[in-house]
Amino acid sequence: HAADAASGKVDAESEAAEQDPSKVYPYSLDKVPSVIDFTTWTAPGGDRFDEYKKGGMPWMITDEILQQSDECARSRREHVKNAMKFAWDGYTKYAFGNDEVLPQSKGTSNNWGGMGTTLVDSLDTLWLMGLKDEFWKARDWVRDHLDNGHVGSVSVFETTIRSLGGLLSAYDWSGDSAFLDKAHDLGKRLFKAFDNPTGLPYGQVSLSSGATNNIGWTGGNGIVAEMGTLQIEFRYLAKAVEVPEYATTSEKVFTILDKMPHHHGLYPYYIRNRSNPPSFANKKLTFGAMADSLYEYMLKIWLQGGRKEPLYREMYDRAIQGMHDELLQTSTPTGLTYIADKNGESLDHKMDHLVCFMGGLLALGAYTDPEGGLQSPRAQRDLRTAKALTYTCYQMYARMNTGISPEYVQFKEGSDFHIGRGAPHYLLRPEAVESFYILNYLTGDPVYREWGWEVFCAIERYCKTSIAYGSLRSVENTDGQPDNKMESFFLAETLKYLYLLQDPDSEVDILEKHVFNTEAHPMRIFPVIDEDDQKKKRKSSFFR
Repeated sequence: HAADAASGKVDAESEAAEQDPSKVYPYSLDKVPSVIDFTTWTAPGGDRFDEYKKGGMPWMITDEILQQSDECARSRREHVKNAMKFAWDGYTKYAFGNDEVLPQSKGTSNNWGGMGTTLVDSLDTLWLMGLKDEFWKARDWVRDHLDNGHVGSVSVFETTIRSLGGLLSAYDWSGDSAFLDKAHDLGKRLFKAFDNPTGLPYGQVSLSSGATNNIGWTGGNGIVAEMGTLQIEFRYLAKAVEVPEYATTSEKVFTILDKMPHHHGLYPYYIRNRSNPPSFANKKLTFGAMADSLYEYMLKIWLQGGRKEPLYREMYDRAIQGMHDELLQTSTPTGLTYIADKNGESLDHKMDHLVCFMGGLLALGAYTDPEGGLQSPRAQRDLRTAKALTYTCYQMYARMNTGISPEYVQFKEGSDFHIGRGAPHYLLRPEAVESFYILNYLTGDPVYREWGWEVFCAIERYCKTSIAYGSLRSVENTDGQPDNKMESFFLAETLKYLYLLQDPDSEVDILEKHVFNTEAHPMRIFPVIDEDDQKKKRKSSFFR
């Protein structure tokens, strides 16, 4: 049984046992050595841990199991930190201050206009991993060299979540005003995108001239996720620099969306944001690309404000009900849970890797349900879906030759899923490990650390170059070389979530203190900021 336990091959428990587990968590929780040769790692294969596929709690997690899990995690944590140090050193040596380092050629790329995107996106990862020397050196560059005034047209969404979010999170953790100064300068420039009579922002803005437009390939339309994924950042900025307009103007997006005709709380992803009133330009419903983070921010804006603004939570709950009624599917023969796309009346049985954030989001929504709490039928349904969906996402990794997930999978009756057409690549994406982190944090189940460790081992084995990490062209090719591309979100999100997953000692508190933006930048929620400010005032008056 021990050998089976180590490999993840344990008989699935019955439905009753899922609800009332009587057997203790059986898998190995041994600490890993401090030196590991990842080049010899091979993917252990799929169809393991299948007692998790229905989303129950199949094993009893005792205090002893939790303690062993934490000890094991601390030994793994060091390897993830080493990976960050390795990638950061490569970036520092070959591309410091540039947007990206090219991990094969050792060159630089300024594809974001020369805003030091990798540096800014990595700041809070460095802080949370305790890499403070690297953090302060990066702070000096931000203070002395970051200049948004020379940058032309940028994506409002990408620049807000990566750069504005990165600066605000670095400020929130360190308290260093250099980050807030640069964030305010950037925020002012990005805010011009909201200069539209309809109240909906444009997709692009020139940081130097303020000229606005929508992205060319959208047919002149705005994208719903991009409009609805700016508020965490602009609300925080509004509070920090005392410019309420940043908050009120960005929040109007949700007021407008709430009044538009929707489909069971779900929104097509193209919006005619130049016409007044705005209208939808397509019918496709998805929790993948171009809609995904809209639903994420419905919940997270509500959490950021201290759970006091009901509109956002109501929109979230309505959307999640719509997802269950309209899009949630189960594969054959294995019975994997997935969220399909819908175009008009027809379902497209595909799922983007991007959708894998939904496991974590559903769990966070369940644990904060305002109607009856976690034990309410709705919260229990959402938590079960969260776990089942996250198991499917784990299988998207485990069933591939490299142990790494493709960009999307297509589900087919009788054979579960296969790699989506034209999508065998892996861009170093974080969404699955994001859900592993949130589910482990909330439930304590060590299995999510196990799955995350497998993903980390696969990345070390197949994505590492001589100076950093690169994306993969095909997750089926175990002889392939990493591409000459490392997105900033690999350091901002993927490595951060892999680290936090194995870090039982972190100060991050996703239930009571912090909210992550969609680029994994954690910031304090408003009630905590207010409380901290009061403490500072009392302290300063005491010493006066």
